[in-house]
Amino acid sequence: MQDWDLLLTDASIATMSSGGAAYGIIEDAALAVVDGQIAWLGAMADLPALHARETVSIDGRWLTPALIDCHTHLVFAGNRAAEFEQRLKGATYEEISRNGGGIMATVSATRAADASTLAGQTASRLQLLMAEGCATIEIKSGYGLDMQTEIRMLEVARRVAASCGISVRTTFLGAHAVPVEFCGKADAYIDLVCEEMLPAIHESQLADAVDAYCEPIAFSTEQVGRVFQKASSLGLPVKLHADQLSDSGGAELAASFNALSADHLEYTHFNGVKALAKAGTVAVLLPGAFLTLGETKLPPVNQLRDESVPIAIATDCNPGTSPVCSIRTTMALATSLFRLTPEECLAGVTRNAARALGLNDRGRLEVGMRADIAAWDIGHPQELSYWIGTNELTDLYVAGRRPGQ
Repeated sequence: MQDWDLLLTDASIATMSSGGAAYGIIEDAALAVVDGQIAWLGAMADLPALHARETVSIDGRWLTPALIDCHTHLVFAGNRAAEFEQRLKGATYEEISRNGGGIMATVSATRAADASTLAGQTASRLQLLMAEGCATIEIKSGYGLDMQTEIRMLEVARRVAASCGISVRTTFLGAHAVPVEFCGKADAYIDLVCEEMLPAIHESQLADAVDAYCEPIAFSTEQVGRVFQKASSLGLPVKLHADQLSDSGGAELAASFNALSADHLEYTHFNGVKALAKAGTVAVLLPGAFLTLGETKLPPVNQLRDESVPIAIATDCNPGTSPVCSIRTTMALATSLFRLTPEECLAGVTRNAARALGLNDRGRLEVGMRADIAAWDIGHPQELSYWIGTNELTDLYVAGRRPGQ
């Protein structure tokens, strides 16, 4: 047998494997890594007598899969704090959007920012998530809405990921809003997305998936369907901002294209939940946006549970509706706002978040999985959703290495 590259000993491990004991817990355990993958894990008493190039005692602390933020908009310029205050004074998100604010305000700022500026700001946000144990992060475009800026956003996301030493999945969100130059011509803009932008971005291999915003203030199910048909023809998986502000049939639309995920879902009805279950589409809940918008319509959590729809949670970090750059805060919000259990929250930022990104090589600590591992100074994994404003992370391994090694 091959010697190990890394051996972590004297640990409690929450494998987050489904079925079996809660959290997939193994007490008094060890974990070994070879070539960036988990080669062995189990009780210390069963540890094989193999040499490891590096051995680290965890001293009774906890190991979990490294966290995954499966829905973010990290690449942007400017902020919308003024709109935040407007909403607190009574303006609705729809009113602000229709008066030239909302997404279009960020589009203007992002179009004006050069790649270096965007990269610096994005790296700062990425590092905040890494500091809380994230090793995989999804980043969407969608604040360019023209070929040049959309490509610049995706290139920045890829470059920053490489410099920070973690995994980033990029998502093309060209159908985020109708840009001002296409005001009143949404169908013509969808033509541009389908006929020019998507093929160019696919040819450049800049996107791992395609997303869209399906709402009356954005795009109809018919328009989004056109985008998804084009994405599917190019072999790109899809995901959808669905039913956030109204029941627009987004969940059913996502399911009809076997989407990786349908995200938000506050207004999704039972037929939508059934469709997601049948398609195997992950429900991604975004409590930061729910909180920031002062939403009162809860996503159908109990129905999702009853239909065994996998539930992920994510920061939705963006300057307008979820100025949250903390995956741990998001976990705490999901317990208080959506009544998810701590175990559901940890599954939502590990195994189910991986599934929402179409990744089957991470999100669980099992032999053969990528060795993305977080170490925590906690007494039990439930604390990861319990504490707010603390950070118990003691170490992070990405494919078996500390970032920067």
